Amino acid sequence: MTHALSEAHWFKSSRSRDANACVEIAHLADGSVGIRDSKNPSGPAIVFAPEVWDVFNASVQNGGFDNA
Repeated sequence: MTHALSEAHWFKSSRSRDANACVEIAHLADGSVGIRDSKNPSGPAIVFAPEVWDVFNASVQNGGFDNA
């Protein structure tokens, strides 16, 4: 499946402020979510299916990736 990443509206967290070393996301037309490195906007992106993005996001919010 091909995603129209060049037409996507990319954004980063409001907590990033003016930082350049951030992760950007885009909600794509087919419901998928793209993630890319803000330092390399023309570089590769990871695309998640909507349900996979939801699981990933919930894991982050619940501390699933914290170093304990």
